[in-house]
Amino acid sequence: MNLLVVGGGGREHALIKKLKENPEVETIYALPGNGGIAADAVCMPEIGTKDISGIVSFAKTHDIDFAVVAPDDPLALGCVDRLHEAGIPCFGPDAKAARIESSKVFSKGLMKKYGIPTADYQVFEAPEAALSYLRSAKYPIVIKADGLALGKGVLIPQSFAEAEAAIKAIMEDKVFGESGAQVVVEEFLTGPEVSVLAFTDGTAIRPMVSSMDHKRAGDGDTGLNTGGMGTIAPNPYYTRDIAAVCMDTIFLPTLAAMCAEGCPFKGCLYFGLMLTPDGPKVIEYNCRFGDPETQVVLPLLKTDLLTIMRSVENETLDTLDVEWHDGVAACVILASGGYPEHYEKGKTIFIPSNLPEDVTVYHAGDKLQGQSLVTSGGRVLGVTAAAPTLKAALNRAYAAADSIYFEGAFMRHDIGQRALRGEEQ
Repeated sequence: MNLLVVGGGGREHALIKKLKENPEVETIYALPGNGGIAADAVCMPEIGTKDISGIVSFAKTHDIDFAVVAPDDPLALGCVDRLHEAGIPCFGPDAKAARIESSKVFSKGLMKKYGIPTADYQVFEAPEAALSYLRSAKYPIVIKADGLALGKGVLIPQSFAEAEAAIKAIMEDKVFGESGAQVVVEEFLTGPEVSVLAFTDGTAIRPMVSSMDHKRAGDGDTGLNTGGMGTIAPNPYYTRDIAAVCMDTIFLPTLAAMCAEGCPFKGCLYFGLMLTPDGPKVIEYNCRFGDPETQVVLPLLKTDLLTIMRSVENETLDTLDVEWHDGVAACVILASGGYPEHYEKGKTIFIPSNLPEDVTVYHAGDKLQGQSLVTSGGRVLGVTAAAPTLKAALNRAYAAADSIYFEGAFMRHDIGQRALRGEEQ
């Protein structure tokens, strides 16, 4: 089989490595891919993720048997719709279903209409109305740009002055472009955060192993929000009892709501949850695999990934048992100095050739320059290790990360520490 994976980050590298395990797979094409992915797939750097016509044309001329559309932008732009029109089976939601992530206003309205637990909120289309509300609001408070913003469209002001600056940045200065035409203002929830990815064919659902992301750039959850500086799986705060509550009050009701709205969701549905004192609540939905959550979840997957994806496409997921390995996985992100703000590119990357077998380096932001790998993004590498215990997985991931070098590289040194404390409780 010839496969096509749309995307070029650490998430896509994790997907490609897992898809390669299927003996039917002959060639995997990555559009655009990256320097490290080139060791596992044929990369086409000239075709970007938003070039929907180019993606479809490539799929048709290269006899693609199955496609996986991984990032949010092409999903929101209807890449799956176009591939289906061309007769190419693929994994991912259509554009109508992808609104569950591409519009915060849509997703919050869906939860309110169908009684799915989430934070109380207000929607504003004008800065003046938002500021009027925020003058008497309780702080901290959450302000979200309506549309896609590369995982950075959520701000948490601690005061009215910070909220005023946030509204100006999002709605007037348009730091997130037209994604900030509307904002959602939410109450601030407290409790452990949990990420749960789930395979679904629109009616059946198979949740994956839970995970814990670390969004802030600095140790101790300090600094700016990033796309994610590290992850661990499973999340010790997500117990079997809580999972059962989430299935009954969040997962199944969300699928039913999407079907009732005429946009059934097929693909990977990401549930960002907060385990509040009042029970689990939805912080956000994503319409695709999380990044870097995918880098710790997929190494624990025992069932063949391509088989699962084809069952989602064929709407036969209810006939499939999805199995997982025992153990724990931990991922540490190596980022460019200055990320998530200004950072330099083109730094040569040195990775030892003798890393342990239980360590995998997922390439997120690099490219080939001659025979060398050089940095080309903010989050450059995801160093993942699997082990019987969380402490062992973290030790192995950090030992490997410490052996990798590029100028200006930095990482958080406290990935998984909250989870370790959770295990001890």
